[in-house]
Amino acid sequence: MLTIFVSAFLLFQIEPLIAKIVLPWFGGSAGVWTVCLLFFQMALLGGYLYAHLSIGYLTPRRQVLAHAVLLAASLLLLPVIPDASWKPLGTEDPVWRILGLLGATLGLPYFLLSSTSPLLQSWYARTHDSGMPYRLFALSNLGSMLALVSYPVLVEPGFSTLHQAWGWSIGFVAFALLCGWVAMGARGKAVQERHRDDAGVDSRPGWKLQLMWLALAACASTMLLAVTNHLTQNVASIPFLWILPLALYLLTFILCFEGRRWYKRAMSMRLAAVALGGMTYAMTDDFQNLGLEALIPLFTGGLFFCSMVCHGELARLKPAPRHLTSFYLMVSIGGAVGGVLVGLVAPHLFSGYFELPIAIGWCAVMMVLVLKPARRAEDTEARELFAIIGRDDGWGFQRILWIGSIVATLVLIGSLGYGVYQFRHESRLLERNFYGALRVNDEGDGVAEGQIRRLTHGTINHGEQFLDEARHMQPTTYYGYHSGVGVALEEIDQRPAVRVGVIGLGTGTLAAYGRGGDVFRFYDINPLVIRVARTEFSFLRDSKARIETVLGDARLSLEREQPQEYDLLAVDAFSSDAIPVHLLTREAFALYFRHLKTDGVLAVHVSNKHLNLQPIVQMAADAMGKRTTVIDTNDEDDNAVFGATWVLVTARKNVFEHALIRQAGKPVARKAGLRMWTDDYSNLFQILK
Repeated sequence: MLTIFVSAFLLFQIEPLIAKIVLPWFGGSAGVWTVCLLFFQMALLGGYLYAHLSIGYLTPRRQVLAHAVLLAASLLLLPVIPDASWKPLGTEDPVWRILGLLGATLGLPYFLLSSTSPLLQSWYARTHDSGMPYRLFALSNLGSMLALVSYPVLVEPGFSTLHQAWGWSIGFVAFALLCGWVAMGARGKAVQERHRDDAGVDSRPGWKLQLMWLALAACASTMLLAVTNHLTQNVASIPFLWILPLALYLLTFILCFEGRRWYKRAMSMRLAAVALGGMTYAMTDDFQNLGLEALIPLFTGGLFFCSMVCHGELARLKPAPRHLTSFYLMVSIGGAVGGVLVGLVAPHLFSGYFELPIAIGWCAVMMVLVLKPARRAEDTEARELFAIIGRDDGWGFQRILWIGSIVATLVLIGSLGYGVYQFRHESRLLERNFYGALRVNDEGDGVAEGQIRRLTHGTINHGEQFLDEARHMQPTTYYGYHSGVGVALEEIDQRPAVRVGVIGLGTGTLAAYGRGGDVFRFYDINPLVIRVARTEFSFLRDSKARIETVLGDARLSLEREQPQEYDLLAVDAFSSDAIPVHLLTREAFALYFRHLKTDGVLAVHVSNKHLNLQPIVQMAADAMGKRTTVIDTNDEDDNAVFGATWVLVTARKNVFEHALIRQAGKPVARKAGLRMWTDDYSNLFQILK
């Protein structure tokens, strides 16, 4: 039991750790976590397949010997610290590079940890005459959930990523010794065939049952990844929001397989049906920008109830212990199918984030399938379910309820399909890649002066432009004339010609400030953003300044470049509303000021619905010995200008004496108890609003 618990704990402790380490290398994109989950699920499948084949084709002695050799070999890959040679150049496909990085760094250790639970459960089932091994599966998931929950609360706030990696590696060595000891003990025991389920039946599962295992597991996995995508694309790519959905997903495994019948079919299906309807309603235009306090409970709660149904049905359909490795294999294949659909297929097949509507519809269909009426008297569980839902008047009443559930499911799927159709129909352009989904649409009241073209990433506005010729070069959204970056540009415009660097392109709105002789150099990691800014908007094309664009992560690009001698550097890189943490660390600020003139100005955009970033910028400025002021503006509806918060950082004293800056500027908000962010340490959990 201890070995299974430790393996599960290490298995899920490494997931947020390794993802956090590699996240900055790929622009802080939420897609990094999705690809990491895909790798974890594929490695889990490999571990379960290894356990299944080992049990099926090797003698107990050879099983132990093979496992011991692999454990010894895995120690050669420690510590689990990615090599810097895996950092991208900015032009390659990030998906395959992330998968290769993870495989080279922790492939074999993770593979062995994945195989531990099914392998040891099988050894237990073959050498013990009492006790069902499936409770060990619940114990394994308990260890996994504790690892996830402890990471943002205990591990991340207290230790740097380097110390975390070394600590995990030491823990893996302890696990390898413990697992080797258990294996040697199992080798010396006589193995006897003592498998029987609760009813004394030991028939081989048919293909229909195995297909149902796979479909239920794949449905829950797809829902997990789709909900996680929805949250992290529109809130923040942080371990807290990675971990919460995954922890709830694991909790349903614990409750369903623990053996005390926590899964109540009637209640769970009612709650899941309400959750499916709630999530569908929340994806309509009127509710897409709900606050964090509503979004997180709604979608994570929906994930919990849907996973409870899928995993509860898996537990109900589990086979006799002798077939447990084939059961786990099909479950892991289902998990991998969900990972492939969301991580690989969806970004290439869909032009928007349509996997969540698909997952919702899929879950509704699975509920209809498991609700199929029972004719036979021995199908007691199905009959009991319909008796609880309504009055059990026999098979006829069950059939009426089942037809009703089919109708409700068709209505739900129709509503989801219409929402997707309407979203596509109202879009001028809708495209998606690894870094997210971009949408361009035109809006207006029919008056030419008021018509605008808008770029959104997820649900977050990333720029607008007036279509009227007289106003098309007017700065809008977060970059109005009175915004922090606007007044900073006016201050440096006293010089005859300036060099301006911008991290984050969007629509290229800041190019509207360009004058003849100026140079505006934009950095963006997403090639799709650069193409859309050049083809759908005219800020770059019509600017009087010389425009340059650099493809790739801004940090990596700036590290490779010679000092650019910028008069102003604007940091405005957001992945939807997510914060690229690596752009706000002490090392990042040191890099910025290496590229700024000695009297240059750094403008950092910190507007965010969910995170208070001002204290983080202030701490980095203090470390650099720079002065700061914050400029917070309000909406200007007539000019399509939004309220925005910018922090200006500089060493030049007279910057803040400029009339507009002196009038609008105020001290940056500080927060006690924070630790400075570095490339090796960050903690977004402490700055949640």
